[in-house]
Amino acid sequence: MSAPALLEVRELVVHFPLHRGLLRRRAGSVRAVDGVTFEVRAGETLGLVGESGSGKSTVARAVLRLEPPTSGSVLFDGEDLGAFAPPELRARRRRLQMVFQDPYASLNPRMSVGGAVREPLDIHGVGAPRDRRSRADELLERVGLDPRQATRYPHELSGGERQRVGIARALATSPRLIVADEPISALDVSIQAQIVNLLVDLKDDLGLTYLLIAHDLAMVRHVSDRVAVMYLGKLVETGTREDIFERALHPYTKALIAAIPVPDPGRESTRVRLPLGGEPPSPAAPPAGCRFHTRCPFATDRCWAEEPPLREVPVEGRGTDGALPHLVACHRAEELA
Repeated sequence: MSAPALLEVRELVVHFPLHRGLLRRRAGSVRAVDGVTFEVRAGETLGLVGESGSGKSTVARAVLRLEPPTSGSVLFDGEDLGAFAPPELRARRRRLQMVFQDPYASLNPRMSVGGAVREPLDIHGVGAPRDRRSRADELLERVGLDPRQATRYPHELSGGERQRVGIARALATSPRLIVADEPISALDVSIQAQIVNLLVDLKDDLGLTYLLIAHDLAMVRHVSDRVAVMYLGKLVETGTREDIFERALHPYTKALIAAIPVPDPGRESTRVRLPLGGEPPSPAAPPAGCRFHTRCPFATDRCWAEEPPLREVPVEGRGTDGALPHLVACHRAEELA
């Protein structure tokens, strides 16, 4: 039997107003997220991928109510987070935390490492004050740091060590869900694998659930149970890891996967790449119809005129083990399969 949904995002919309002139009159809006729906089951990792500007980080911030949605709803453990006043929302934030992309910018440079890890405990009143220091030391050790580093400040640590501090801080209140926004993109390549392995180990040991925002598809393939692909504020394909990396249906997903380098010069030189030219359109003025049609080599007149819904497409070879359906927003998905 499949696990219940811990996080449900329903028709999430986040628009940012555009203002022009001395009077700052409204002149439109940036449609950063435009009707996104997905769920994350308890104990799984959902990888949310796409190019820069696709709306991934905005989704992450809206899930934690760091960015107020324009419309739609975010349900955590069956409760609509938008229905709570700030004090009630703060109490529920104990159970969902975030690991930010830039570990230096997310830490207070005037606060010691131990103070940064203890801060969530102080805010939420977790445990007795005398016990919070030992809890912080325990968390630092859990993420691979020496508790004696608790007296240091962020500028005295390496990038990998700072990100470990950020992870320890996210774990302080014993959350059920962690939203990780590009957790390794600001780190040296030699450190990235260590942080990825740490996140995997913590998930297994603590029973965590992850919403992982990333553009590194090789990393997403390694750690994710399911994958959702975003383009210009919309989901274009969702499915299990095998659905996306072995049976991708959307041309955009195929192009992203084809761009993953293969560590074999012979295979790399003979690979067939899907041509994908140009830049994504502006989210302030997205094209009509399918938003990908301006770059898609398979686009037809229907793609220019009619927006494809995110729908289930049965694919030969896919198991029926209780996994969520393979969804794709493409008029020609059956042909391209």
